[in-house]
Amino acid sequence: MAEALATISEVSGLGMIQIRADLAASGAAIAGAAGVDLPFPTRITQNAARALGWMSPDELLLVLPAAEVAGVMAALDAALAGDHALVVDVSDMRAVFDVSGARAGQVLAKLSPTDFAGLAEDALRRTRLGQVACGIWAVAGGYRVIGFRSVADYIAGVLSAAAKPGSQLDPR
Repeated sequence: MAEALATISEVSGLGMIQIRADLAASGAAIAGAAGVDLPFPTRITQNAARALGWMSPDELLLVLPAAEVAGVMAALDAALAGDHALVVDVSDMRAVFDVSGARAGQVLAKLSPTDFAGLAEDALRRTRLGQVACGIWAVAGGYRVIGFRSVADYIAGVLSAAAKPGSQLDPR
């Protein structure tokens, strides 16, 4: 029996903090409190178990171990005191999946209008996966997909279907 094109696994134990602020004015304070360099537009920066992704001109998403969320939230609140900013724990509203393996890009290409072959190593792509909004970036061995928890079953289902054995885009 043929192997699946990629391994799909739901990732647990992560926390996520949404940060809305004037990034030009508050970027250094955010980076210091988050412990991760500020990303350029459409990019993601990583430092050990933390990743800071650019979501829009005034929005970042910090992904980190769930156990660190409260402490980092406090650090961000302190660093942004007096600034017009919003820091929100969005951990419970997001689901995270890893798509790993040699053909992980093919699996995602079936579902998203993204050129995965041309995607920069530090790129964060906000796009659609089938019918739902998501964010995708490269991780060791594949890609990480983040979407709303309310559609986690849908995401898992379409990823699994796109990874079925024998369904590769390039038959070689």
